[in-house]
Amino acid sequence: MVERVPWMKPVDYEILLFLDDHDIQISPKVLSANIDYDRQYVSKRCGVLTDVDLLESDGSGLYQLTDTGRAYLAGNLEVTDLEPDR
Repeated sequence: MVERVPWMKPVDYEILLFLDDHDIQISPKVLSANIDYDRQYVSKRCGVLTDVDLLESDGSGLYQLTDTGRAYLAGNLEVTDLEPDR
């Protein structure tokens, strides 16, 4: 079970779990179509998750899960280490 982080939104968990299930690079547009959230909202949340190193972007708008993201989902990361800059 993933420990809840106070600042995280429900969509954040959906994003992380989708990318954990699908080890791919994906755009917010395609991701939003797969998790049924608005593209702009998904894009914003991907930015927040990138700020705390749960996701990484290749610079062309594609995101993927990081090792830190995998550690968080596995319960091997202190949630106090996750503080967004935004």
